[in-house]
Amino acid sequence: MPVKLIRPTSAEWLAKVLSNFDEFLLDHAANEKKASSMALSMVAHYPDKKRLTSAMIDLALEELNHFRQVFRLTCNRGLSLTNDQKDPYVNGLHKHMRRQSKQSNEYLLDRLLSAAVIETRGAERFTLLAKQLSDPMLQTFYQTLAKSEYSHGDLFIDLADCYFSCEQVNQRLAQWVQIEDNVLQSLSIRARLH
Repeated sequence: MPVKLIRPTSAEWLAKVLSNFDEFLLDHAANEKKASSMALSMVAHYPDKKRLTSAMIDLALEELNHFRQVFRLTCNRGLSLTNDQKDPYVNGLHKHMRRQSKQSNEYLLDRLLSAAVIETRGAERFTLLAKQLSDPMLQTFYQTLAKSEYSHGDLFIDLADCYFSCEQVNQRLAQWVQIEDNVLQSLSIRARLH
């Protein structure tokens, strides 16, 4: 079941990114690096879940490749990577994680579903960006990334379905979609992925 976001990204976000594309690109690079690290942290936390481990190893490699691609774009534009900054969007979502125990089933479900929502929002934004960029190479790059991010969102839902009942997944996913909308609406618009 694909994630259905409550509302689309605003035109104001797109305008801000297009007018500050270098800033966006540096943030995008940081996000790809963090996504790779997140996948590896799932491997470290759930080594007994073979399907999850296998999927997260593949995801970590794919996200690392995306990081490499974005890094090359930054170099071509004469940019230098900056220190990672806390992402208010991701941190806002993570405040809603059920953390009774980091090994609990609720925590695993929340990690999977919040990741599905984050990946889906990223895919939606990459799609918007690809349609508005004037550089054909960047258009193709972001179209390709959008497809990849949508597939990552689906992957996290599939993994949730593997370890939890359909009812548990659907009920909590509906909550996560609402949480995501609330967090997104509370943030100022920046030239960042989130």
